[in-house]
Amino acid sequence: MALRISLLGLNQTAVSIGLALQKNTAQLERVGSDADLIAEQKALHLKAIDRIIHNLHAAVEKADVVILCLPVDEIHPTLEAIAPSLKPGAVILDTSPLSNTVFNWAKNLLPEERYLISFTPALNPAFLTDMDESLDKASPDYFQRGLIVITAPPETHADALKLAGDLAEMIGGKPFYADPFEADGLMAMVDLLPKLAAAGLMRAAMNQPGWREGRKLAGRSFLEVTEPLLHLNEQKLLGQSAIHNSDNAIRLLDALIGELEDFREMLLNQDDQALHHALNSAQQQRILWWNDRLEGMWDVPSTPSILPTSGQVIGRLFGLGKRPREQDKGNKPSK
Repeated sequence: MALRISLLGLNQTAVSIGLALQKNTAQLERVGSDADLIAEQKALHLKAIDRIIHNLHAAVEKADVVILCLPVDEIHPTLEAIAPSLKPGAVILDTSPLSNTVFNWAKNLLPEERYLISFTPALNPAFLTDMDESLDKASPDYFQRGLIVITAPPETHADALKLAGDLAEMIGGKPFYADPFEADGLMAMVDLLPKLAAAGLMRAAMNQPGWREGRKLAGRSFLEVTEPLLHLNEQKLLGQSAIHNSDNAIRLLDALIGELEDFREMLLNQDDQALHHALNSAQQQRILWWNDRLEGMWDVPSTPSILPTSGQVIGRLFGLGKRPREQDKGNKPSK
């Protein structure tokens, strides 16, 4: 009996997951569903899925694993729609950059014994400089040499967490287990802050009297620094990632404003030495980061202490029930 994985939202990430799982189709059945019929057909044509089930309820009702690859503003309504159809023991993996907010939604919407886990990929660095998000650029190597941030509420069944880690490795990534608050802070720093900074820079430029002429001269620097605006995490109601992670967003914006104020002070004082050191330090850290990111040799613990230490979850997932209570361990009555 094959493990059924349903991919909801057939974007580049979802199609790449499907392609990476292609070598395991003897164990897995890949189902795809998207509101866009063209995306469904494209994913099928690319052999990223085994079949299309367009209806959401039908797509998840027999699924062992549901992977959400959705804009942030579509997650809540999708969870609300699929909740009644999820079978007991189903594991929902959310690839968005939010953890705590989505966990709260899931707590209010999902029945017992359905487990939502945050499963946020950091991509293969070979794909980071290509900003084309079309399905044609999806690849089975999309997650190679990248981390996949895995975090879950404390009541999550240990086997469900083990399954998430196994799937991360199956698609070529390395599991990085984090606390939900830590994960939200990290994603705000590396995903949300660049997008807010890009928006601030764009607005600062476009509201200048010289923008009409300056836009004709804008080149690589302007293009690259405003590129994040084309990759926001929402489809319709923009900014929801920031609203739902506002504490971290505000803290990081304050840090950015502080750095910009330091630059302003250096310029006011014509302090060329301070400016040189600040820019040089930032430049060297950028070079060091990119070299480390290309290598991908991070010191990451392979498993969290709460996970089972033996056995393959895929082979024993069926019938996944409630998480065993701590006080019940080792207290089974003898027959």
